[in-house]
Amino acid sequence: MNLDAIKQVYLIGIGGIGMSGLARYFKHLGCEVNGYDRTETELTKTLVKEGISVTYQDDVNSIDSIFHQPITATLVIFTPAIPKDSKIKAFFESQGHVLYKRSQVLGIISESRFTIAVAGTHGKTTTSTMVAHLLKDSGYDCSAFLGGISSNYDTNVLYGNNNTVVVEADEFDRSFLTLHPNIAIVTSSDADHLDIYGDKSHLLESFQLFLDKVVDGGTRIIRKGLEFKGQISYSGQEVADAYASNVHVREGEFFFDYQDANGKIEDIHLGIPGIHNVENAVAAITVARLLGISTKAIKTALTTFKGVKRRFEYIVRTPEVVYIDDYAHHPEELRAFLTSMRKLYPTKKLNVVFQPHLFTRTRDFVDGFAEVLSTADNLLLMEIYPARELPIEGVNSSWLLDKITAQHKQIVTAEEVLDFARNEKPDLIVTVGAGDIDKLVKPLQAILEHA
Repeated sequence: MNLDAIKQVYLIGIGGIGMSGLARYFKHLGCEVNGYDRTETELTKTLVKEGISVTYQDDVNSIDSIFHQPITATLVIFTPAIPKDSKIKAFFESQGHVLYKRSQVLGIISESRFTIAVAGTHGKTTTSTMVAHLLKDSGYDCSAFLGGISSNYDTNVLYGNNNTVVVEADEFDRSFLTLHPNIAIVTSSDADHLDIYGDKSHLLESFQLFLDKVVDGGTRIIRKGLEFKGQISYSGQEVADAYASNVHVREGEFFFDYQDANGKIEDIHLGIPGIHNVENAVAAITVARLLGISTKAIKTALTTFKGVKRRFEYIVRTPEVVYIDDYAHHPEELRAFLTSMRKLYPTKKLNVVFQPHLFTRTRDFVDGFAEVLSTADNLLLMEIYPARELPIEGVNSSWLLDKITAQHKQIVTAEEVLDFARNEKPDLIVTVGAGDIDKLVKPLQAILEHA
């Protein structure tokens, strides 16, 4: 496919974080961009404000007339989450269009560029965004396709003036196997997406295939302790080829030293909180050092890094109340997040609002979720967000709650979470999950800012 010949693009499932990035990319290139998604969100509203037409009806009549002619200048992209019986998808197929997955298009975009790809069952969004910020802020520059909204740039796609591209490499549906990275990072490989892979061995096999895609002479940067071989191991807590030491908190901010074969960078201030983010920063610094970025530029960029929306994002931060929102939806992500919360606020009562994501993930990791959520001082558990799935008999939040040993725990609705905030006026509360729990952020913020 010759992307230079594309004049108009239709995205089926445009509201996804990865799909919306492609929509913005092709709009930036001057293409006419339209799309469909099932529900309106803040992200789709933003796309509309940027001049991208979005429909929420799976109806052929909702498709703009310019897409009714099967011309070769039209590119149609779809997400695997779209139902097989989608009317819009069937329409484009009936026209004779070849429909491309997001991952295939991303592979084509990156194949002629120096590609830095960040993979992992968790940590990849923050790490890839951190790498991109290091390159942008230092003046090295890059383009980037990110799996979240960068707080520094308020977007999930960046445009650069050089041949370097940073890509979040998604393991879902084996999407990352379309890439041929010059530098590959693997942040984690915990069992996940078992509805796709069946078991962890097949997930690990897919990660190894991703690493095998690294071009000749390329570099593999792999977190220490994972089951893969790479030129560079890294760690945020123990000695490796590149590692953090002297990690500590000063006035609510994280500081650490970085060490690799080329020497030490001392007293790095990380602009976002979290022990796990120190480890992410070690991987990002390692990339920056490989590209010859100076120590001064690295330290400045990490100080100014604001993180990613919904990744340890401070919503309210006053002497009276702290409210943080996070995307964690796997037991290990939850563990890292809650551990960092304890380190930052050891004397405060931790109120956790959690929404499980997917019936299969809850079923597959119920004991891990129960163990981690039991560390909350007070747990407000919402019903499972189904996303693309149908219910599974016996798999529900009541089943999970029964396994949780926290003394204070209850199942709540969204409105009951808001009532809790109004009545209890908590001084430390977090909302966590990958579903639609983010709809609580603004109303909770309004309540807590006036508590």
